[in-house]
Amino acid sequence: MKENAKKAIRVAIQGVAGCFHDAAARQYFEGHDVTTVPCESFHSLFDTLSTDASMLGIVAIENTIAGSLLANHELLRQSNLTIVGEHSVRISHVLCALPGETMESITEVNSHPMALMQCEQFLLRHPNMRMVEKFDTAGSAEEIAKNNLTHHAAVCGELAANLYGLDILERGIETNKRNYTRFLILADPLLASEMKPREELLDKASIVFTLPHSHGALSKVLTILSFYDVNLTKIQSLPIVGREWEYRFYVDLTFSSFVRYRQAIEAVRPLTNELRILGEYVERVGVNTVS
Repeated sequence: MKENAKKAIRVAIQGVAGCFHDAAARQYFEGHDVTTVPCESFHSLFDTLSTDASMLGIVAIENTIAGSLLANHELLRQSNLTIVGEHSVRISHVLCALPGETMESITEVNSHPMALMQCEQFLLRHPNMRMVEKFDTAGSAEEIAKNNLTHHAAVCGELAANLYGLDILERGIETNKRNYTRFLILADPLLASEMKPREELLDKASIVFTLPHSHGALSKVLTILSFYDVNLTKIQSLPIVGREWEYRFYVDLTFSSFVRYRQAIEAVRPLTNELRILGEYVERVGVNTVS
C-alpha cells in the first residue's frame, strides 16, 4: 500500500485503544494515517468487517506460548475475507499505575488472564499484589485511569500505559522473553485485489481443505506439494462437527515461484474437498516488538 501512503486507513482491532492489536496495526501500517476501530470480541470484529468493505482488520492467529487461536481459524473460514498480509511481533508487558503509586503501594493487579499468566513469576515476587482477571490488557489500564483507582496496577503494553497517562513501574515483566504473536491482515476480496502485489512478489499462502476419509489422503497431498517445491510452514487440523474422524486442515505454504505454487494447488485440488485459498501475500521476515 505504499502508493496510498497518504490515504486514511481504518483497521478493526479486538480490544480497546492501546491494546496489542492496536500497536501491531500501527506498526504494520507505519507511515500511513491509521484509525483503529475497537471491537469487543473477535466475533464482533468479523461482523464489523462484514458490514464495511472499505475497512481492514488485524487478527491474532497464533502465539508461541498459547499456540494457535483455533476459533479465529474458523471465523476466518466462515467469512468471505481475504488475507492480504501478516505481521509477527514480540509481546512485552509493563506494570503501570496512577502517578504517585509505587511498587509497595500496589495491592491489586488487573489484566487479561493470559497476560497475568505470562507475568506470573514477576507478580509472585510481590505478594502484596493480588492478581485479578479482567477482559483486556489495555482495558485494565483504561479502567484504572478513568476511575482513578488507587493502589491498582495494570499489566499491559507500554502504548496503553502512555495513552491512559499511567506511570510505568516496571518494564519487561513477562517471564518468557520469547513470547511472539503472529497477526493476519484481512480485507474484503475487492479491496484485497486492489492491494495485492505483483504475482512475482507473492511468496506465501494460506489454504483450508477437507479430505475424503481414505487411507493416505493427507500423505498424497503433502507429496504433491513437495514435488512442486512448496514448503509447509504450518498445518493445523480441526475436527469437523457431525462428521466423525474427519478433519479440516489449515495450511500455510511458502514458495519461490508463484506459478509452481498455483500448479501445486491445481494438482492437489482433485484429491481434496472444499479447498479454499484464504489468501496469497508476502511473507514478513523478522520480528518486531510491541509493548
